[in-house]
Amino acid sequence: MLKQTVKALACAVSIGLAGLAHAADPIVIKFSHVVADNTPKGQGAQMFKKLAEERLPGKVKVEVYPNSSLFGDGKEMEALLLGDVQMLAPSLAKFEPYAKSVQIFDLPFLFDDINAVDRFQASDAGKQLLNSMRDKNITGLAYWHNGMKQLSANKPMREPKDARGLKFRVQASNVLEEQFKALRANPRKMSFAEVYQGLQTGVVNGTENTWSNYYSQKVHEVQPYFTHSDHGVIDYMVITNTQFWDGLPEDVRGELEKIMEEVTVAVNKQADDLNQEARAAIEKAGTSEIIELTSEQREEWREAMAPVWKKFENEIGADLIKAAQDSNQAN
Repeated sequence: MLKQTVKALACAVSIGLAGLAHAADPIVIKFSHVVADNTPKGQGAQMFKKLAEERLPGKVKVEVYPNSSLFGDGKEMEALLLGDVQMLAPSLAKFEPYAKSVQIFDLPFLFDDINAVDRFQASDAGKQLLNSMRDKNITGLAYWHNGMKQLSANKPMREPKDARGLKFRVQASNVLEEQFKALRANPRKMSFAEVYQGLQTGVVNGTENTWSNYYSQKVHEVQPYFTHSDHGVIDYMVITNTQFWDGLPEDVRGELEKIMEEVTVAVNKQADDLNQEARAAIEKAGTSEIIELTSEQREEWREAMAPVWKKFENEIGADLIKAAQDSNQAN
């Protein structure tokens, strides 16, 4: 009897010590993304890691996986839902299967500039979109800017007719497919990691992206022409697995929310600077010509893409589109 009691006590102590060791283990947050470290998203992820580990020492460990090194475009959302990663920052174009309303960010020529994007995202309508996928186990934490989109191609593009017949890489977005179909071009869905090779080999003839993404992926080495169009926006929604996020200790979650707010302000300030630096670097490389559109030419592009708005108005919501349009007027 004594032996059994001693054995039971020893077992209990062992389990207790194991529990303490387990409780002391930091919460691991795997943050996966598909772009380089020297982009707005890449820098934001590193900043989040630094602040989280500084302010929650021993409680949180953030592992950042850039350049599709853990999961690529096609797999990262599934990985988040399965709990294989805890945080992502996908392009807003990736959320179409989860919330049709988020397609608003893909509508061409909706926002006049990045400041209008900022105003909309800070509005009640913009904030509501962050929580529009909680029933799908996806919680939006913040919007991070990348910047306004420019066009690239293997031929000069000054007018919409110049895009006819060209094969353009697009993200997995029905709105972006229709955008290029409106130009009588041929959209091809392709992951971000495949873009350089696709352009190099002629699988696609052009694409759309921000200056920082073009430069970090060396697209200027394989695209002789860029058109400064500012026709759309590439921004990201930082997201987490809802079940994981809601299951965090309240103090940890609260601190991570504060850190995310700080990082978001910094990322969005840096994004414009990085894009301007990247554009200057592309010009300096001398491998590509950057075409500046006249106001009349830009209006032609706007009119050519206008039918896309009507096509998706019911899915997105006319009221939401109106709220986004209103953001073009500074308060």
